Amino acid sequence: MRQEKRDRQAKILDALGQAPSLRVAELASSLQVSTETIRRDLDELTEAGLLNRTYGGAVRPQGSEPGIAERKLINLQERRRIAQAATRLVGDARSLLLGSGATVEHVAREIAARLDNIMVTTHSCGVAAALASNSSIEVMLIPGLYHAAEACVFGGHAIVFLQNLYADYVILGASGVDQDGPNNALAETAAVNAAMLGHSAKSIVVADQGKFNQQFATRYASWTQIGTLVTDATPPENLASSLNSHNVRLLVTAETG
Repeated sequence: MRQEKRDRQAKILDALGQAPSLRVAELASSLQVSTETIRRDLDELTEAGLLNRTYGGAVRPQGSEPGIAERKLINLQERRRIAQAATRLVGDARSLLLGSGATVEHVAREIAARLDNIMVTTHSCGVAAALASNSSIEVMLIPGLYHAAEACVFGGHAIVFLQNLYADYVILGASGVDQDGPNNALAETAAVNAAMLGHSAKSIVVADQGKFNQQFATRYASWTQIGTLVTDATPPENLASSLNSHNVRLLVTAETG
């Protein structure tokens, strides 16, 4: 795939992360290409399972999300700001539990750049790799079955391993966040997230605005179990009200020029 097409399709996915549906004509205008080019892009992305074609446009796939390799192309600046804010919250930590996902990998890179002499336990190979740039950080990779699309491990071995651990903070991503709590498209990942929550003193969820009011397969926590939500925009009223009623700290990052 040519770089120009790769960049254009990444922008389409980014746009779909900000809106529930897209129109061919609008995409063609914003990306300055023909409508036929956009239709071909949408067809290719549909074949890859990254969106669903509709008459005249496309929508997000229901109940699923693209693999982590594709998600890494979306909302890069927003995720970077979220990661920076989350890292500032754990500056006093000596031990951390980190989940998996594109936003948590951004957090791992910020931790590697800004924190020293801590222990981090994770089930994400991408997170472990990001932390490896800082030799003062001790990284413990949780054992389990490997999920190639998510580059993380899951299963009974992972859950049992977590029973003997305890951390100052846990930082988790989410496929969606709604008024009932954070959720995940993969039940296997949700089970590991739930186990991590039970073995940390404080909990942080990191999620960009594209996750607001998105519902996926498994809710891994209620808001009563979460201390802080770090995001890049003010949530819609129903979600904001739920966060407030459950005493969840809401930290919205500021866009920088």
